[in-house]
Amino acid sequence: MNGIKIGKKVIKRDSSDLYIIAEAGVNHECSIDLAKKMISMAAEAGADAIKFQTYKAEKLASINSPAYWDQTKEKAKSQYELFKKYDAFNYEDYRILADYCSEHNIDFLSTPFDKESVQFLNELMPVFKIASADLTNHPFLREIARFGKPIILSTGASTLGEIDEAVNVIISEGNSQIALLHCILSYPTKVEDANLNMITHLQEVYPDFVVGYSDHVVPDKSMMVLNTAVFLGAKIIEKHFTLNKTKEGNDHYHAMDSEDLKVFVENIRIYRAALGCKTKVPILAEKDAIKYARRSIVAKRNIVKGTILTEKMLTTKRPGIGIPPKYWEIVIGREAKTDIKEDDILTWEMV
Repeated sequence: MNGIKIGKKVIKRDSSDLYIIAEAGVNHECSIDLAKKMISMAAEAGADAIKFQTYKAEKLASINSPAYWDQTKEKAKSQYELFKKYDAFNYEDYRILADYCSEHNIDFLSTPFDKESVQFLNELMPVFKIASADLTNHPFLREIARFGKPIILSTGASTLGEIDEAVNVIISEGNSQIALLHCILSYPTKVEDANLNMITHLQEVYPDFVVGYSDHVVPDKSMMVLNTAVFLGAKIIEKHFTLNKTKEGNDHYHAMDSEDLKVFVENIRIYRAALGCKTKVPILAEKDAIKYARRSIVAKRNIVKGTILTEKMLTTKRPGIGIPPKYWEIVIGREAKTDIKEDDILTWEMV
C-alpha cells in the first residue's frame, strides 16, 4: 500500500508528511476539564491527533498483576492499582472529548483495551491504535480489523515472527490498512535503549506499510530522539503528552509538554523545508553565485592583437562572466583577435 489515510490526511512512505500523535493517555487523571485543556494545547502546538486510553481496570489486569515500570517515578505496586486510578471515563465522556477535538481541528483517538471500548470508540475515531501489549492478542486484533478502519500497531517487545502473525491476522479479516510503530516497552526508555535503527529494519521487512515510532524516552530540549526517528523515515510519531512534566506518577515523567511539542513541530518544519528538490540541479538562489563566484580566464598581462596565447599570459579569476576555465586547453594556442589589456576577462569574441 505504501500509504495510510487517517481522517483527512494521507501518510505515505515516500512523502515528507508526518502524522503527530500527542499521547494524553490518562494524564488527564479523569478530569474532563483537564482533558479539554490538553486537547486545546496539543492542537495549538501542532499535533495532528491527541490520543487517550480507554479501559476498565478489572477487564485489563488481574488484581495481582505486577508493575513493570520505574517505581521511583510511578509508585503503584500493581498494574491493577494504577489502572484503577484512571478508569472513570465512560462513553459519554469520550464523546464530549471527541466533539471538543472536532472544534479544535485535531483528530480524536483512544486506544481501546476491551471489546466494549472498541465498539463505541469506532464511532468516534478515524483510525484504531493498538498498544504493543495487545500485539499477540489475536482475537482482539480480529475484532478491530473487522471494522475495516486503518490500524496503527505498536510493536514494542515483539519479534518479527510475532509482528508477522499480527499483520496476517489483520489482513485475514480483509484489512490491509496497517501502519507499524517501532516502540520500546520500557518506562521510561533510556536513550541507549531506543534502538531507532529498528525503524529502518521494519521498513526493509515491511515495504508495503508505513512505519512510525512510539516514544517513551524522557525528552531533551531539542527533541533529538523524535527528530532522529523522522530522519530515519518514521512517518507517524506518537509521544506521551502532559501539561506538567514535574507531576509524579502515571506517564507524566517521560512525556512531552506543549513547549516540547512546539519545538518538535518547528524542527520538522525546518527539516521538510530543507529537504527540497531530490534532483541535483542548480537552483534560483544560486544564480548570482554561478555568475560571480565562479572564475573566468583572465589576461595576466597586456596582449597584442595577433599574439598566440600561452599559459604564461593567462590566469583564472572571478567573476565567471567570461570564458570558463574548463575551456583552458581550447584557448591556449589560439590567436588574440583584439588587443587585450592586463586583467581583462576573456570572451570568445577575443580569440
